[in-house]
Amino acid sequence: MNVLFLCTGNSCRSILAEATFNHLAPEGWQAMSAGSKPTGQVHPRSLALLEREGIPTEGFFSKSWDNLPVTPDIVITVCGNAAGETCPAYLGPALRAHWGVDDPAKAAGTEEEINAAFTQAYRTLREGIETLLALPLDDLRQDPSALKAKLDYISILKFKQPHTK
Repeated sequence: MNVLFLCTGNSCRSILAEATFNHLAPEGWQAMSAGSKPTGQVHPRSLALLEREGIPTEGFFSKSWDNLPVTPDIVITVCGNAAGETCPAYLGPALRAHWGVDDPAKAAGTEEEINAAFTQAYRTLREGIETLLALPLDDLRQDPSALKAKLDYISILKFKQPHTK
């Protein structure tokens, strides 16, 4: 199963989610990330945070959803509605979910406060990913409607988001 973590810039949240998912996922599950308007670079704080967490960072770059290597089975948008962002809508046959996380790249304040925003985004995304990966994935792979229901449940439980269509 191919999971796409999607946001606008593909520099922070979607990169954090892709790296974390691939670090934790079982064989047969793979994540990628992209943006509808990629910034062209991965935020250095995202890479530093992943390295502190022991997650490999080699090969990450900000990329467009126009250049995906495979068609995703699942698309999870990670834009934060509270930040007033408009999250891109992927136009494909994939199951969709929204895991809204505020953009740490827009955080202001002291170094400590900005780093805390990145850490919070990472922890929130990791909790959602761990919740997903704790499910009976082999069974859910065979039942798209049950998988969609679980994705919606995680959206509400971990991200306080209503389900998507």
